[in-house]
Amino acid sequence: MISAFFHTAFYNPIYNALVALVAFIPGGDVGIAVIVLTIIIRVVLLPFSLSTARTQRAMKFLEPRIKELKEKHKNNKEQEALETLALYREARVNPFAGILTVFIQIPVLLALYWVFLYEPFSTLDTARLYFFTPIPHTVSLEFLGIISVASKSIFLAVLAGFTQFLQARLALSGMTQPAANEKSMQGDFQKVMNMQLKYVFPFIIGTISYTTSSAIALYFITTNIAGALQEWHVRHRVHAEFGQVSGS
Repeated sequence: MISAFFHTAFYNPIYNALVALVAFIPGGDVGIAVIVLTIIIRVVLLPFSLSTARTQRAMKFLEPRIKELKEKHKNNKEQEALETLALYREARVNPFAGILTVFIQIPVLLALYWVFLYEPFSTLDTARLYFFTPIPHTVSLEFLGIISVASKSIFLAVLAGFTQFLQARLALSGMTQPAANEKSMQGDFQKVMNMQLKYVFPFIIGTISYTTSSAIALYFITTNIAGALQEWHVRHRVHAEFGQVSGS
C-alpha cells in the first residue's frame, strides 16, 4: 500500500516529467533532461530548503544567547524555557520546522533518485505514462554527444564527489565549531560528523555515481551545485539579518 502510494504520488509524476522533458529537448538528450528535471524539483522544494537552512544557521547564531539563558536561569527551568521561546519568536526561528521540511523533501528526492537509477530510457515504461505525456520521437543516451548516461563515467563520478565536498565545506564553514579543549561527548561527536561530511560522504557519493550510471552522477552534480548556491545565499541572508559576519 505504501509502495503504491509512493509510486502514484511521487515516482510516476517524476518519471512522466522526465519523459516529457526528453520529448521537448532538442535531440532528446536524456542527460540534459536529468539536469533540467533536477533543477525544477530543487526550485519547487526551494521554500522548504531555505526554511530548513535558515533555521540551522540561525540556531548557531543564537547559541551564545541560549547558553546565557541557561546559566542565568539554571535554577529555574520554567523561566529558562519561557525566555528561550521568546528568543526564538524574536528571531523568527522555529527549531522544529526543519524536521517537517525534511520529511516533505525526502520522498520527492528519493523518487527523483530512483527514477534516474531504475529507468534506463533505452526503452520507455509506457505503463507508467499518463495519456497526456508526449512520447519522445528521439531518445539520446549520449549527454552532449560525449558521455553515455546509461554507462559509467569516472570523470562525472569524480566531479560528483568534488561538488559534494565543496557543498559540505561551504555548509560547515562559518558554523560554530567545538573548542579544541572541549572534552564533551557532544563536541567529539560533532567533530567526527564534520569530518565525515567533508571527506567520507563525498567519497561515498563519488563511488555511488561511478558504480551506477552517469545519470546518477549528473543528478548528484546538479543537486550539489544547487545546494552550494542555496547555502551561500542563506549564509549571507542570515548574517545580514543577525548583524554578524561569518568566519571560515
